[in-house]
Amino acid sequence: MNLHSILGIAQSIVAIIMCGALGAGAGYGLLAWLGWAGVSGALVAVFVGMVVATAAWTLGSVLLRAAGLIR
Repeated sequence: MNLHSILGIAQSIVAIIMCGALGAGAGYGLLAWLGWAGVSGALVAVFVGMVVATAAWTLGSVLLRAAGLIR
């Protein structure tokens, strides 16, 4: 494994953490705004978090591809 591969993996890990944090923040923010708690609130937060994290990953990929920074 060369340095280029290691850097690519490190960049992917950082991007995954950033998208996950954005999703978690969105899920928690929605729960705080609605005032929900408990298991139903946790399920809603997980669903919203996954949707937001996936959307952030997709948007980031599209923008990086459009800019020519990734293939």
